[in-house]
Amino acid sequence: MEWFNDFWSTYSTLVFSVGVHALLALSIWLTLSCGLLSLANAAFMGVGAYVSALLTLHLEWSFGSVLLAGGIAPTLVALIIGAPVLRLSGVYLAMATLAFGEVVRITVLNLEITGGPEGLNGIPLATEGWHIALILAVTVYGLARLRRSKVGRAFEAIKEDEVAARLMGINVDRYKLLAFSLGAFIAGVAGALNAHFTFFISPREYGFENAVDILTMAVLGGTSSLIGPMLGSSILTLLPELLRSLQDFRSLVNGAVLVLVVLFLPKGLWESRRIRAFFKRLKGGQA
Repeated sequence: MEWFNDFWSTYSTLVFSVGVHALLALSIWLTLSCGLLSLANAAFMGVGAYVSALLTLHLEWSFGSVLLAGGIAPTLVALIIGAPVLRLSGVYLAMATLAFGEVVRITVLNLEITGGPEGLNGIPLATEGWHIALILAVTVYGLARLRRSKVGRAFEAIKEDEVAARLMGINVDRYKLLAFSLGAFIAGVAGALNAHFTFFISPREYGFENAVDILTMAVLGGTSSLIGPMLGSSILTLLPELLRSLQDFRSLVNGAVLVLVVLFLPKGLWESRRIRAFFKRLKGGQA
């Protein structure tokens, strides 16, 4: 098992990042499934990361407790800002949630307890691989059940036609706030996990670029199923490492891949109908 020990010592942080990014992609998939184009997930991740890190450093809470607190804190924030913000839709909602993210980033920059622009150092390395795997599995299972439930059908109806959903008696505002809050909880837990394996966090990790990256993960993989966001997040996390040999051209190739996917696979890499059609053709050819 020496080869595994060598691999793990070198790439453990990368593997952890794949799991955390999968959680973030699923968090934005949840809001997209309700027709909400929100860019607040990076800010929610930051809230979860800072709350959990501060509780660990100053109050010495247990790891399980800080993970829960890291999810609850951004959920409370989502409930507070959700009522006014979710009255908007489309690009206006995206702009409002992006502005909220900047408010969070600037607030963290100017607070002494958060370390200001220098961030927080010395966060205990408490996150282990099985923590991320277990939380990711529970999240996928929960979202799969949610998607098939009455709530999931309400989300789909709102996404397809909000006016028609209201006429059908669906409480659109309540379901939007539910999707927004659940997405915030998942992003917050992802932030708490991330903070406890990177040793260091800073405000620049939760700004505009990160918000766009999270959205890109879901769009690249496809939002028609839970597999798509996880696939997209894995590709965007691993691609820079795979393209390391290209050095200065790495960002160019990364961008080119995204452009090609958007042009030729507008519904993402994992589009359920296309995948099913492919397997049917495959079975037909074998027959």
